[in-house]
Amino acid sequence: MDAGTALLTQWGQAVLQLLTQPYYYIAVLFLVFQYMRQIRLERQMFAVKLHLWPGLLGRAALSGLAAGAAVSLAGAFLGAALTQEALIWLWSTAAVLMVFRIRYLCFAYSAGVLALLQWLVGWTPLADASGLAGRLAGSLEAIDMPGLLILVALLHLGEALLVRTGGDKLSMPLFMEGKRGKLIGGYLLQGFWPVPLFILVPGGGSETAPLPWTPLLGGGWEGGWQVAALPMVIGFSELTRSMLPSEKAKHAAKGLLLYSAGVLAFAFLAAYVPALLPLAAVASLALHEGIIWRSRAVEAARSPLYVHDARGLRLLGIVPGTPAAAMGLLPGEIVHKVNGVRVRSKEELHEALQINPAFCRLEVYNNAGELKFAQRARYAGEHHQLGVILAPDEQATYYASPGPASLLELLKRSRTANRREAAARRQEARSAD
Repeated sequence: MDAGTALLTQWGQAVLQLLTQPYYYIAVLFLVFQYMRQIRLERQMFAVKLHLWPGLLGRAALSGLAAGAAVSLAGAFLGAALTQEALIWLWSTAAVLMVFRIRYLCFAYSAGVLALLQWLVGWTPLADASGLAGRLAGSLEAIDMPGLLILVALLHLGEALLVRTGGDKLSMPLFMEGKRGKLIGGYLLQGFWPVPLFILVPGGGSETAPLPWTPLLGGGWEGGWQVAALPMVIGFSELTRSMLPSEKAKHAAKGLLLYSAGVLAFAFLAAYVPALLPLAAVASLALHEGIIWRSRAVEAARSPLYVHDARGLRLLGIVPGTPAAAMGLLPGEIVHKVNGVRVRSKEELHEALQINPAFCRLEVYNNAGELKFAQRARYAGEHHQLGVILAPDEQATYYASPGPASLLELLKRSRTANRREAAARRQEARSAD
């Protein structure tokens, strides 16, 4: 059997293998849960539906397939090998870490921890011991850790491309509490993609035809090869109070790209110099924490964007299919005048819209600070008067609470919109004064 036919045969078997594994279906169900929760929060906070979860799920699945194909192809030429046993270690470690922090579900942490454990086990006689401890130690030592770290870096590279090209389309407007308890606007950029990987694994295969290329890492392919299906999940979650969604997506993608390049470099060093594996493991952990610190530092140094100012009313979001969307209004812009009337509150906005029930003319400051004009006829039967979500004011009823930090907190509660009882208490205090 020639190499091309062998690859197609093994690829077909790997697809069937993927369809019989529970991990991929668990990932899809996780996505459905996340998107349905997001839409429920939108309805509770704004009384409108900005997204449809089947569309979000479909785009995530197609994008994940494309990312999986690209990572699989790159992994095959690099020679990064990952077995089913390694996958079980990876998912199991991620599940344990998630108990302490949900964001540790990222494979950057589980791969780093596993690499450190493998290095530590190498200094012990556990691998030669009998019983369960010996089998576990032997299984851990058999994992190609540099290859695992290379795959993690490639997955983050794919994530960076997905975030850069479509991260802003996964954004969701929020009302949230600012530093002093005042409500401000913001955006949650959150995306998850199920990524099926088809990885070439040396040894154990029935195919004897040589590969038509030599993997960069080399070695281990003389005893045959096979294609293994490995379902993975990649995802990101960023919160911004000071940037437009497109700007935040670019910022997040740059951080992921830098992380991918750093881990890839350390993983290659560990592949050629095994003594450097602990350094590569620490890099996987520390660099990921670094991009999180970088994002938080930038947000802390900038002023909130989604607040009203003296020019008018700040737009937080645009409802699809409404007059505002047809006029090309964008988040972050400021409505200065409506039908020639200055507007500084929701009540003034509604009153100005009623001046001319058949036509709407707006003067808007765009995100470059320039004044632009937008106009459109208003038609009977349109549900929304304008179709904008304004930055919150003192009358805002709900705001988004911080998400649970650990798995235990997640089981107790989920991110939801809290009723703003504190605002009522502050109003009572002012009245008493």
